[in-house]
Amino acid sequence: MNHHPDPVVTTAQGAVRGLRRGAPLTFLNIPYAAPPRGAGRFAPPRPHERWDGVRDATVPGPNAPQSERKLGNVDMTPYFGAGWSRGEDYLTVNVFAPAAGGEGLPVMVFVHGGGFVAGSTRSALYDGFAFARDGVVLVTHNYRLGVAGFLDIPGAPANRGLLDVVAALRWVRENIAAFGGDPGNVTLFGQSAEATIVGGVLATPEATGLFRRAIAQSGSGLGAFTSQQAARVTRAAAVALGIEPTLDAFADVPDERLVESASRLAGIDLRTATHRDPLIGLSPFSLVLDTQPAESVATGLSADVDLLVGTNTEEGNLYLVPVGTYATSTAADVDAIAARSHPDPARLVAAYRESRPEASFAELRSAIMGDALFGAGSRALADAHAAHSGSATHAYEFAWRSHALDGQLGATHAVELPFVFDLADRPELTGPNALLGPGVPPADLATRMHNAWVRFATTGDPGWHPYDTDRRATMRIDTEWTQVDDPRSRERQAWS
Repeated sequence: MNHHPDPVVTTAQGAVRGLRRGAPLTFLNIPYAAPPRGAGRFAPPRPHERWDGVRDATVPGPNAPQSERKLGNVDMTPYFGAGWSRGEDYLTVNVFAPAAGGEGLPVMVFVHGGGFVAGSTRSALYDGFAFARDGVVLVTHNYRLGVAGFLDIPGAPANRGLLDVVAALRWVRENIAAFGGDPGNVTLFGQSAEATIVGGVLATPEATGLFRRAIAQSGSGLGAFTSQQAARVTRAAAVALGIEPTLDAFADVPDERLVESASRLAGIDLRTATHRDPLIGLSPFSLVLDTQPAESVATGLSADVDLLVGTNTEEGNLYLVPVGTYATSTAADVDAIAARSHPDPARLVAAYRESRPEASFAELRSAIMGDALFGAGSRALADAHAAHSGSATHAYEFAWRSHALDGQLGATHAVELPFVFDLADRPELTGPNALLGPGVPPADLATRMHNAWVRFATTGDPGWHPYDTDRRATMRIDTEWTQVDDPRSRERQAWS
Protein backbone atom coordinates (compact mmCIF):
# COMPACT_ATOMS: atom_id res chain seq x y z
CA MET A 1 0.00 0.00 0.00
CA ASN A 2 1.33 3.43 -0.94
CA HIS A 3 0.09 5.87 1.68
CA HIS A 4 2.16 8.71 0.24
CA PRO A 5 0.82 10.57 -2.77
CA ASP A 6 3.34 10.54 -5.58
CA PRO A 7 5.31 13.79 -5.67
CA VAL A 8 4.57 16.56 -8.19
CA VAL A 9 7.22 19.17 -9.00
CA THR A 10 6.83 22.16 -11.30
CA THR A 11 9.71 22.79 -13.72
CA ALA A 12 10.11 25.73 -16.10
CA GLN A 13 8.54 23.61 -18.88
CA GLY A 14 5.64 22.23 -16.82
CA ALA A 15 4.73 19.97 -13.92
CA VAL A 16 5.97 16.38 -13.52
CA ARG A 17 4.75 13.55 -11.31
CA GLY A 18 7.38 11.16 -9.97
CA LEU A 19 7.53 8.07 -7.76
CA ARG A 20 8.12 7.69 -4.05
CA ARG A 21 10.32 4.58 -3.59
CA GLY A 22 10.78 4.24 0.14
CA ALA A 23 13.13 7.08 1.00
CA PRO A 24 14.09 8.68 -2.34
CA LEU A 25 11.83 10.42 -4.83
CA THR A 26 12.42 9.36 -8.43
CA PHE A 27 11.51 11.38 -11.52
CA LEU A 28 12.18 9.71 -14.86
CA ASN A 29 12.30 10.98 -18.43
CA ILE A 30 11.95 14.76 -17.90
CA PRO A 31 12.90 16.60 -21.12
CA TYR A 32 15.74 19.13 -20.91
CA ALA A 33 15.88 19.85 -24.67
CA ALA A 34 13.68 19.44 -27.73
CA PRO A 35 13.61 16.07 -29.55
CA PRO A 36 16.45 15.94 -32.12
CA ARG A 37 14.59 15.18 -35.38
CA GLY A 38 15.74 15.26 -39.00
CA ALA A 39 18.23 18.08 -39.55
CA GLY A 40 17.75 18.99 -35.86
CA ARG A 41 19.83 15.91 -34.99
CA PHE A 42 22.83 17.94 -36.21
CA ALA A 43 21.88 21.31 -34.70
CA PRO A 44 22.60 22.71 -31.24
CA PRO A 45 20.12 21.57 -28.56
CA ARG A 46 16.98 23.75 -28.42
CA PRO A 47 14.62 24.34 -25.50
CA HIS A 48 11.77 21.85 -25.11
CA GLU A 49 8.27 23.26 -25.56
CA ARG A 50 6.12 23.69 -22.48
CA TRP A 51 3.40 21.16 -21.66
CA ASP A 52 0.04 21.56 -19.98
CA GLY A 53 -1.14 19.48 -17.05
CA VAL A 54 1.14 17.06 -15.21
CA ARG A 55 3.59 14.98 -17.23
CA ASP A 56 4.06 11.38 -16.04
CA ALA A 57 7.66 10.93 -14.82
CA THR A 58 7.26 7.42 -13.39
CA VAL A 59 8.46 5.22 -16.26
CA PRO A 60 11.77 5.15 -18.15
CA GLY A 61 11.75 6.92 -21.50
CA PRO A 62 13.53 6.42 -24.81
CA ASN A 63 17.28 6.78 -25.19
CA ALA A 64 19.72 7.83 -27.89
CA PRO A 65 19.87 5.69 -31.04
CA GLN A 66 22.58 3.04 -30.57
CA SER A 67 23.43 -0.53 -31.38
CA GLU A 68 23.62 -3.21 -28.73
CA ARG A 69 27.14 -3.50 -27.28
CA LYS A 70 28.81 -6.70 -26.19
CA LEU A 71 32.25 -7.11 -24.67
CA GLY A 72 33.14 -10.75 -25.17
CA ASN A 73 32.52 -13.00 -22.18
CA VAL A 74 31.77 -10.35 -19.55
CA ASP A 75 28.14 -9.33 -19.04
CA MET A 76 28.13 -5.54 -19.46
CA THR A 77 24.32 -5.19 -19.65
CA PRO A 78 24.18 -3.34 -16.30
CA TYR A 79 26.68 -0.87 -17.80
CA PHE A 80 25.47 -0.42 -21.39
CA GLY A 81 21.81 -1.20 -20.78
CA ALA A 82 19.72 -3.27 -23.15
CA GLY A 83 20.37 -1.21 -26.28
CA TRP A 84 18.13 1.26 -28.08
CA SER A 85 14.73 2.11 -26.58
CA ARG A 86 13.14 3.99 -29.44
CA GLY A 87 11.48 7.37 -29.35
CA GLU A 88 12.49 10.86 -30.49
CA ASP A 89 12.00 12.70 -27.19
CA TYR A 90 15.12 11.26 -25.55
CA LEU A 91 17.08 14.35 -24.44
CA THR A 92 15.86 13.83 -20.91
CA VAL A 93 17.02 13.71 -17.29
CA ASN A 94 16.23 11.39 -14.40
CA VAL A 95 16.23 13.05 -10.97
CA PHE A 96 16.68 11.20 -7.66
CA ALA A 97 15.93 13.40 -4.65
CA PRO A 98 15.72 12.85 -0.87
CA ALA A 99 12.12 12.16 0.17
CA ALA A 100 12.37 14.40 3.20
CA GLY A 101 12.64 17.33 0.83
CA GLY A 102 14.97 20.02 2.07
CA GLU A 103 16.67 22.79 0.18
CA GLY A 104 20.19 23.77 -0.75
CA LEU A 105 21.27 20.14 -1.10
CA PRO A 106 24.39 19.25 -3.11
CA VAL A 107 23.63 18.27 -6.71
CA MET A 108 25.51 15.66 -8.76
CA VAL A 109 25.03 15.38 -12.53
CA PHE A 110 26.26 12.09 -14.05
CA VAL A 111 27.40 11.59 -17.66
CA HIS A 112 27.17 7.87 -18.52
CA GLY A 113 29.95 5.94 -20.25
CA GLY A 114 29.76 3.91 -23.45
CA GLY A 115 32.50 4.95 -25.87
CA PHE A 116 30.51 7.87 -27.35
CA VAL A 117 28.18 5.36 -29.03
CA ALA A 118 26.22 3.52 -26.30
CA GLY A 119 24.71 3.72 -22.83
CA SER A 120 21.81 5.62 -21.28
CA THR A 121 20.06 6.60 -18.08
CA ARG A 122 18.25 3.23 -18.23
CA SER A 123 21.41 1.30 -17.26
CA ALA A 124 21.05 -0.49 -13.91
CA LEU A 125 24.35 0.93 -12.63
CA TYR A 126 23.05 4.51 -12.63
CA ASP A 127 20.25 4.12 -10.09
CA GLY A 128 20.61 7.19 -7.85
CA PHE A 129 18.89 5.60 -4.83
CA ALA A 130 21.99 5.74 -2.59
CA PHE A 131 22.85 9.33 -3.48
CA ALA A 132 19.31 10.50 -2.64
CA ARG A 133 19.34 8.43 0.55
CA ASP A 134 22.49 10.29 1.57
CA GLY A 135 21.18 13.81 0.95
CA VAL A 136 22.29 14.42 -2.64
CA VAL A 137 20.05 15.33 -5.58
CA LEU A 138 21.39 13.10 -8.39
CA VAL A 139 20.66 13.86 -12.05
CA THR A 140 21.44 11.42 -14.87
CA HIS A 141 20.82 12.31 -18.50
CA ASN A 142 20.82 11.07 -22.06
CA TYR A 143 22.70 12.91 -24.78
CA ARG A 144 23.24 12.37 -28.50
CA LEU A 145 25.61 9.50 -29.37
CA GLY A 146 27.48 8.25 -32.42
CA VAL A 147 26.94 10.07 -35.72
CA ALA A 148 24.29 12.44 -34.35
CA GLY A 149 26.34 13.29 -31.28
CA PHE A 150 29.96 13.36 -32.40
CA LEU A 151 30.51 13.05 -36.16
CA ASP A 152 32.16 16.30 -37.30
CA ILE A 153 30.00 17.44 -40.24
CA PRO A 154 30.76 20.63 -42.19
CA GLY A 155 28.14 23.25 -41.36
CA ALA A 156 27.05 21.55 -38.12
CA PRO A 157 28.36 22.48 -34.66
CA ALA A 158 31.04 20.09 -33.40
CA ASN A 159 30.63 17.94 -30.28
CA ARG A 160 26.84 18.03 -30.21
CA GLY A 161 26.75 15.39 -27.48
CA LEU A 162 28.85 17.70 -25.30
CA LEU A 163 26.51 20.60 -26.11
CA ASP A 164 23.67 18.39 -24.83
CA VAL A 165 25.56 17.92 -21.54
CA VAL A 166 25.90 21.71 -21.23
CA ALA A 167 22.16 22.07 -21.99
CA ALA A 168 21.40 19.55 -19.23
CA LEU A 169 23.54 21.63 -16.84
CA ARG A 170 21.52 24.71 -17.85
CA TRP A 171 18.32 22.79 -17.10
CA VAL A 172 19.76 21.92 -13.68
CA ARG A 173 20.66 25.57 -13.03
CA GLU A 174 17.07 26.58 -13.86
CA ASN A 175 15.11 23.76 -12.23
CA ILE A 176 17.00 21.86 -9.56
CA ALA A 177 15.93 24.07 -6.63
CA ALA A 178 12.39 22.73 -7.13
CA PHE A 179 13.78 19.25 -6.27
CA GLY A 180 15.66 20.54 -3.20
CA GLY A 181 19.03 21.05 -4.89
CA ASP A 182 21.41 24.01 -4.71
CA PRO A 183 22.05 25.29 -8.25
CA GLY A 184 25.25 26.87 -6.91
CA ASN A 185 26.70 23.53 -5.75
CA VAL A 186 26.66 21.23 -8.77
CA THR A 187 29.22 18.45 -9.32
CA LEU A 188 29.52 17.16 -12.89
CA PHE A 189 30.86 13.61 -12.99
CA GLY A 190 31.36 11.02 -15.68
CA GLN A 191 33.13 7.79 -16.46
CA SER A 192 35.12 6.52 -19.46
CA ALA A 193 34.51 8.42 -22.72
CA GLU A 194 32.13 10.53 -20.72
CA ALA A 195 34.84 11.49 -18.23
CA THR A 196 36.59 12.75 -21.36
CA ILE A 197 33.42 14.79 -22.00
CA VAL A 198 33.70 16.14 -18.43
CA GLY A 199 37.21 17.30 -19.35
CA GLY A 200 35.79 18.84 -22.50
CA VAL A 201 33.14 20.71 -20.48
CA LEU A 202 35.92 22.00 -18.18
CA ALA A 203 37.45 23.47 -21.35
CA THR A 204 34.14 24.91 -22.68
CA PRO A 205 33.77 28.64 -21.88
CA GLU A 206 29.96 28.43 -22.37
CA ALA A 207 29.77 26.06 -19.38
CA THR A 208 31.54 28.44 -17.01
CA GLY A 209 29.52 28.94 -13.84
CA LEU A 210 27.16 26.02 -14.46
CA PHE A 211 29.03 23.70 -12.07
CA ARG A 212 31.35 24.04 -9.11
CA ARG A 213 33.10 20.68 -9.01
CA ALA A 214 33.92 17.87 -11.41
CA ILE A 215 34.90 14.20 -11.18
CA ALA A 216 36.59 12.40 -14.08
CA GLN A 217 36.59 8.60 -13.62
CA SER A 218 38.82 6.84 -16.15
CA GLY A 219 38.65 9.49 -18.86
CA SER A 220 41.37 11.45 -20.61
CA GLY A 221 42.32 15.09 -20.87
CA LEU A 222 44.18 14.14 -24.07
CA GLY A 223 41.42 12.12 -25.75
CA ALA A 224 40.13 14.53 -28.41
CA PHE A 225 40.56 14.13 -32.17
CA THR A 226 41.88 16.98 -34.30
CA SER A 227 39.59 18.33 -37.05
CA GLN A 228 41.83 16.60 -39.58
CA GLN A 229 41.36 13.23 -37.85
CA ALA A 230 37.62 13.78 -37.47
CA ALA A 231 37.30 14.60 -41.18
CA ARG A 232 38.62 11.12 -42.01
CA VAL A 233 35.83 9.55 -39.94
CA THR A 234 33.24 11.78 -41.64
CA ARG A 235 34.43 10.74 -45.10
CA ALA A 236 34.35 7.07 -44.07
CA ALA A 237 30.82 7.47 -42.67
CA ALA A 238 29.64 9.09 -45.91
CA VAL A 239 31.17 6.25 -47.93
CA ALA A 240 29.51 3.66 -45.66
CA LEU A 241 26.15 5.38 -46.21
CA GLY A 242 26.67 6.01 -49.93
CA ILE A 243 26.14 9.78 -49.53
CA GLU A 244 28.09 13.00 -49.96
CA PRO A 245 29.74 14.18 -46.70
CA THR A 246 27.37 17.17 -46.37
CA LEU A 247 24.94 18.26 -43.68
CA ASP A 248 21.93 17.99 -46.01
CA ALA A 249 22.84 14.46 -47.03
CA PHE A 250 23.29 13.26 -43.43
CA ALA A 251 20.04 14.97 -42.39
CA ASP A 252 18.11 12.75 -44.85
CA VAL A 253 19.42 9.46 -43.38
CA PRO A 254 17.15 7.74 -40.81
CA ASP A 255 18.50 6.91 -37.35
CA GLU A 256 18.59 3.15 -38.05
CA ARG A 257 21.05 3.64 -40.89
CA LEU A 258 23.18 6.12 -38.92
CA VAL A 259 23.50 3.55 -36.12
CA GLU A 260 24.27 0.74 -38.54
CA SER A 261 26.92 2.79 -40.36
CA ALA A 262 28.62 3.76 -37.08
CA SER A 263 29.25 0.11 -36.30
CA ARG A 264 31.16 -0.20 -39.59
CA LEU A 265 33.65 2.58 -38.85
CA ALA A 266 35.99 0.67 -36.54
CA GLY A 267 39.62 0.44 -37.52
CA ILE A 268 40.07 3.71 -39.45
CA ASP A 269 43.71 4.76 -39.22
CA LEU A 270 43.59 8.20 -37.63
CA ARG A 271 47.34 8.75 -37.30
CA THR A 272 48.54 11.91 -39.06
CA ALA A 273 51.96 13.49 -39.56
CA THR A 274 51.53 15.45 -36.33
CA HIS A 275 49.09 13.45 -34.17
CA ARG A 276 48.58 9.91 -32.93
CA ASP A 277 45.16 8.34 -32.45
CA PRO A 278 44.33 9.07 -28.77
CA LEU A 279 41.86 6.15 -28.72
CA ILE A 280 44.38 3.73 -30.33
CA GLY A 281 41.78 2.49 -32.82
CA LEU A 282 39.13 1.55 -30.26
CA SER A 283 36.53 4.14 -31.29
CA PRO A 284 35.94 6.30 -34.36
CA PHE A 285 34.15 8.87 -32.17
CA SER A 286 35.49 11.32 -29.62
CA LEU A 287 35.42 15.02 -28.90
CA VAL A 288 36.78 17.08 -31.78
CA LEU A 289 39.04 19.87 -30.53
CA ASP A 290 42.23 21.29 -31.95
CA THR A 291 43.38 21.97 -28.37
CA GLN A 292 43.20 19.05 -25.93
CA PRO A 293 41.09 19.65 -22.78
CA ALA A 294 44.15 19.30 -20.54
CA GLU A 295 45.91 22.01 -22.56
CA SER A 296 42.91 24.34 -22.24
CA VAL A 297 42.72 23.70 -18.49
CA ALA A 298 46.47 24.48 -18.32
CA THR A 299 45.68 28.00 -19.56
CA GLY A 300 43.40 28.55 -16.55
CA LEU A 301 39.98 27.49 -17.83
CA SER A 302 37.90 26.08 -14.94
CA ALA A 303 40.53 27.13 -12.39
CA ASP A 304 37.62 27.82 -10.00
CA VAL A 305 36.25 24.24 -10.25
CA ASP A 306 37.31 21.58 -7.71
CA LEU A 307 38.47 18.46 -9.56
CA LEU A 308 38.68 14.80 -8.54
CA VAL A 309 40.38 12.63 -11.17
CA GLY A 310 41.38 8.99 -11.19
CA THR A 311 41.75 5.71 -13.00
CA ASN A 312 41.66 1.99 -12.23
CA THR A 313 44.83 -0.07 -11.80
CA GLU A 314 44.17 -2.50 -14.68
CA GLU A 315 42.05 -0.44 -17.09
CA GLY A 316 43.28 -2.27 -20.18
CA ASN A 317 42.10 -5.70 -19.03
CA LEU A 318 38.51 -4.98 -20.13
CA TYR A 319 39.62 -4.78 -23.76
CA LEU A 320 41.70 -7.98 -23.63
CA VAL A 321 40.43 -10.49 -21.06
CA PRO A 322 36.76 -10.85 -22.16
CA VAL A 323 37.71 -11.37 -25.83
CA GLY A 324 40.40 -13.95 -25.06
CA THR A 325 43.45 -11.94 -26.19
CA TYR A 326 44.96 -11.30 -22.75
CA ALA A 327 46.47 -14.68 -21.90
CA THR A 328 47.92 -15.11 -25.40
CA SER A 329 49.81 -11.78 -25.34
CA THR A 330 53.34 -11.84 -26.75
CA ALA A 331 56.30 -9.45 -26.79
CA ALA A 332 55.15 -8.45 -30.30
CA ASP A 333 51.72 -7.46 -28.88
CA VAL A 334 53.43 -5.29 -26.28
CA ASP A 335 55.51 -3.59 -28.96
CA ALA A 336 52.46 -3.14 -31.20
CA ILE A 337 50.37 -1.40 -28.54
CA ALA A 338 53.35 0.83 -27.67
CA ALA A 339 53.75 1.76 -31.34
CA ARG A 340 50.08 2.78 -31.56
CA SER A 341 50.36 4.79 -28.36
CA HIS A 342 53.63 6.69 -28.35
CA PRO A 343 56.17 8.37 -30.67
CA ASP A 344 59.06 6.48 -28.99
CA PRO A 345 57.63 2.99 -28.37
CA ALA A 346 60.96 1.42 -27.38
CA ARG A 347 61.47 3.99 -24.60
CA LEU A 348 57.89 3.44 -23.42
CA VAL A 349 58.25 -0.36 -23.24
CA ALA A 350 61.60 -0.01 -21.45
CA ALA A 351 60.04 2.24 -18.80
CA TYR A 352 57.22 -0.25 -18.15
CA ARG A 353 59.61 -3.21 -18.00
CA GLU A 354 61.78 -1.33 -15.53
CA SER A 355 58.90 -0.31 -13.26
CA ARG A 356 57.25 -3.79 -13.47
CA PRO A 357 60.16 -6.26 -13.58
CA GLU A 358 57.89 -9.23 -12.73
CA ALA A 359 55.18 -8.38 -15.27
CA SER A 360 54.04 -10.83 -17.94
CA PHE A 361 53.54 -9.76 -21.57
CA ALA A 362 49.80 -9.66 -20.84
CA GLU A 363 50.28 -7.33 -17.87
CA LEU A 364 52.61 -5.03 -19.81
CA ARG A 365 50.25 -4.92 -22.78
CA SER A 366 47.27 -4.10 -20.57
CA ALA A 367 49.20 -1.48 -18.59
CA ILE A 368 50.37 0.38 -21.69
CA MET A 369 46.90 0.17 -23.23
CA GLY A 370 45.25 1.47 -20.06
CA ASP A 371 47.64 4.39 -19.82
CA ALA A 372 47.32 5.20 -23.53
CA LEU A 373 43.54 5.38 -23.21
CA PHE A 374 43.08 6.78 -19.71
CA GLY A 375 46.11 7.00 -17.41
CA ALA A 376 48.36 9.44 -19.26
CA GLY A 377 45.46 11.73 -20.16
CA SER A 378 44.06 11.66 -16.62
CA ARG A 379 47.44 12.58 -15.15
CA ALA A 380 47.78 15.37 -17.71
CA LEU A 381 44.38 16.75 -16.67
CA ALA A 382 45.25 16.53 -12.96
CA ASP A 383 48.62 18.22 -13.50
CA ALA A 384 47.09 20.98 -15.64
CA HIS A 385 44.42 21.70 -13.05
CA ALA A 386 46.76 21.49 -10.06
CA ALA A 387 49.05 24.10 -11.62
CA HIS A 388 46.33 26.70 -10.88
CA SER A 389 45.89 27.25 -7.17
CA GLY A 390 42.35 28.65 -7.36
CA SER A 391 40.72 25.38 -6.33
CA ALA A 392 41.62 21.90 -5.14
CA THR A 393 42.68 18.91 -7.22
CA HIS A 394 42.40 15.37 -5.78
CA ALA A 395 43.50 12.07 -7.35
CA TYR A 396 42.67 8.42 -6.79
CA GLU A 397 43.56 5.00 -8.17
CA PHE A 398 40.97 2.23 -7.80
CA ALA A 399 42.81 -1.05 -7.17
CA TRP A 400 40.19 -3.56 -5.97
CA ARG A 401 40.31 -6.63 -8.21
CA SER A 402 37.23 -8.34 -9.60
CA HIS A 403 37.62 -12.11 -9.78
CA ALA A 404 35.40 -12.41 -12.85
CA LEU A 405 36.51 -14.54 -15.82
CA ASP A 406 38.61 -16.95 -13.77
CA GLY A 407 40.14 -14.17 -11.71
CA GLN A 408 41.63 -12.34 -14.69
CA LEU A 409 39.35 -9.30 -15.07
CA GLY A 410 40.95 -7.50 -12.13
CA ALA A 411 40.78 -3.77 -11.32
CA THR A 412 39.61 -3.06 -14.82
CA HIS A 413 37.76 -0.28 -16.58
CA ALA A 414 34.26 0.43 -15.12
CA VAL A 415 34.68 -1.82 -12.07
CA GLU A 416 34.63 1.19 -9.70
CA LEU A 417 31.13 2.29 -10.74
CA PRO A 418 29.09 -0.09 -8.50
CA PHE A 419 31.09 1.20 -5.52
CA VAL A 420 30.60 4.88 -6.41
CA PHE A 421 26.83 4.31 -6.74
CA ASP A 422 26.80 1.98 -3.69
CA LEU A 423 25.12 -0.78 -5.73
CA ALA A 424 27.78 -3.49 -5.33
CA ASP A 425 25.22 -5.80 -3.70
CA ARG A 426 22.98 -5.92 -6.81
CA PRO A 427 22.63 -9.56 -7.92
CA GLU A 428 23.20 -8.84 -11.63
CA LEU A 429 26.70 -7.53 -10.82
CA THR A 430 28.02 -10.74 -9.25
CA GLY A 431 28.74 -14.14 -10.81
CA PRO A 432 31.62 -15.70 -12.76
CA ASN A 433 30.91 -13.56 -15.87
CA ALA A 434 29.55 -10.45 -14.14
CA LEU A 435 31.52 -7.25 -13.62
CA LEU A 436 32.27 -7.87 -9.93
CA GLY A 437 32.89 -11.60 -10.30
CA PRO A 438 31.82 -14.47 -8.02
CA GLY A 439 31.42 -14.02 -4.29
CA VAL A 440 30.29 -10.99 -2.34
CA PRO A 441 32.18 -7.75 -2.94
CA PRO A 442 33.25 -5.89 0.23
CA ALA A 443 30.25 -3.86 1.38
CA ASP A 444 32.39 -1.47 3.41
CA LEU A 445 34.34 -0.56 0.25
CA ALA A 446 31.12 0.59 -1.46
CA THR A 447 30.05 2.52 1.63
CA ARG A 448 33.39 4.26 1.98
CA MET A 449 33.87 5.08 -1.70
CA HIS A 450 30.32 6.33 -2.16
CA ASN A 451 30.71 8.48 0.95
CA ALA A 452 33.94 9.98 -0.41
CA TRP A 453 32.12 11.01 -3.60
CA VAL A 454 29.26 12.51 -1.58
CA ARG A 455 31.74 14.34 0.64
CA PHE A 456 33.57 15.73 -2.38
CA ALA A 457 30.29 16.93 -3.91
CA THR A 458 29.33 18.56 -0.63
CA THR A 459 32.63 20.17 0.39
CA GLY A 460 35.21 19.76 -2.40
CA ASP A 461 37.29 17.44 -0.18
CA PRO A 462 36.91 13.64 -0.60
CA GLY A 463 38.88 13.01 2.60
CA TRP A 464 42.52 12.83 1.58
CA HIS A 465 45.40 15.14 0.71
CA PRO A 466 45.06 17.36 -2.37
CA TYR A 467 47.13 16.60 -5.45
CA ASP A 468 49.87 19.02 -6.47
CA THR A 469 52.56 18.81 -9.12
CA ASP A 470 55.29 18.14 -6.52
CA ARG A 471 53.90 15.26 -4.42
CA ARG A 472 51.07 14.10 -6.67
CA ALA A 473 49.32 12.62 -3.64
CA THR A 474 46.96 9.86 -4.80
CA MET A 475 44.56 7.71 -2.77
CA ARG A 476 44.87 4.03 -3.71
CA ILE A 477 41.42 2.58 -3.07
CA ASP A 478 41.19 -1.11 -2.18
CA THR A 479 39.96 -3.06 0.84
CA GLU A 480 42.59 -0.89 2.55
CA TRP A 481 42.98 2.75 1.52
CA THR A 482 46.58 3.93 1.16
CA GLN A 483 47.81 7.36 0.16
CA VAL A 484 50.80 7.19 -2.18
CA ASP A 485 52.88 10.03 -3.59
CA ASP A 486 53.45 10.09 -7.35
CA PRO A 487 52.50 6.49 -8.13
CA ARG A 488 54.07 5.17 -11.34
CA SER A 489 56.39 8.17 -11.63
CA ARG A 490 58.70 6.40 -14.11
CA GLU A 491 55.77 5.47 -16.33
CA ARG A 492 54.34 8.99 -16.05
CA GLN A 493 57.68 10.47 -17.17
CA ALA A 494 57.76 8.13 -20.17
CA TRP A 495 54.53 9.74 -21.48
CA SER A 496 55.55 13.35 -20.96
